[in-house]
Amino acid sequence: MVVLGGTGFVGRHVVEGFAALGASVLPVSRTGGHAGARVRPPLRLDLLAATPGRIAGMLGEAGADVVVNAAGQVWRSDEEQMAAGNAALVERLLTALASMPGDPPRLVQLGTVHEYGAGAPDAGTGEDHPPAPVTAYGRTKLLGTRAVLGAVQERGVDAVVLRLANVIGSGVPEGSLFGRVAAHLGAAAHAVRRGGRAAELRLPPLRAARDLVDARDAAAAVLAAATAPGAAVTGRVVNVGRGEAVPMRGLIDRMVALSGIRVPVVEEPLSPSSRTDVAWQRLEIARAGRLLGWRPRRDLDDSLRDLLAPVLPPDRPPLGGTVHAPHPEEESP
Repeated sequence: MVVLGGTGFVGRHVVEGFAALGASVLPVSRTGGHAGARVRPPLRLDLLAATPGRIAGMLGEAGADVVVNAAGQVWRSDEEQMAAGNAALVERLLTALASMPGDPPRLVQLGTVHEYGAGAPDAGTGEDHPPAPVTAYGRTKLLGTRAVLGAVQERGVDAVVLRLANVIGSGVPEGSLFGRVAAHLGAAAHAVRRGGRAAELRLPPLRAARDLVDARDAAAAVLAAATAPGAAVTGRVVNVGRGEAVPMRGLIDRMVALSGIRVPVVEEPLSPSSRTDVAWQRLEIARAGRLLGWRPRRDLDDSLRDLLAPVLPPDRPPLGGTVHAPHPEEESP
């Protein structure tokens, strides 16, 4: 199998998940880098510049039976860059797949909850909810999803779209809220260790509630989508999340508690002209259970520990506890 963007945050977890099961995995990355243990060295290929013919040739040479598209643009990119990485690249990939002889590889396209826009506080957002993205990232990812679904109908491509909740876990980029907080807590922990003081953590207002999914759970959903019968998943959109809306202020406070560092959290007001994302997102995930046999298995404390471990001094172990209400099937009878 081939994982495009295989050295990125989500892609690396997908690569490691497949490799742990003994699969032969080729990560593809513009910059190369490290994709994890038990994995072939990444193939360096600038997917933003590669032609459909070059992509098809690469997939054929790799003997790919599955292609996971974890490539794209999100943090610190403008809308033009996002359109190139999240939409135009998908179009070229679909053209490449449609041109391959015989049975082309299955494409697992990684979409995002941000394609939906705002959810309703009294209900989860299902796959049939009309998309209304409010960010450049959501808009450009939706273009990629629509291209995939169109290629299934018009060109016979075997593809499924997984709409991922906000992914959290080891390796979250610093451009994200969680990566920013983790980096600050790591710096604060090292400052305190040297006898200094922890600087306050200044953030935008934390009024939102978000659906989250552990990176390893997301990788397990990709594996399930890659191996499910085509009749069940081809041409479908499948939500992958926890099915919970987690208040962001509570989650950030929990990160601080797990770090073991006393760090004041200050929410700074936004200017009236500042653009913000939606206030509430909670995915309906029943389809993932029906079609993929998948459900989230890791609690958020596990995800936060994974996120914090690389930045904290080794002599400051994270604390215990939990931040989420159990799913009904996890409760005692």
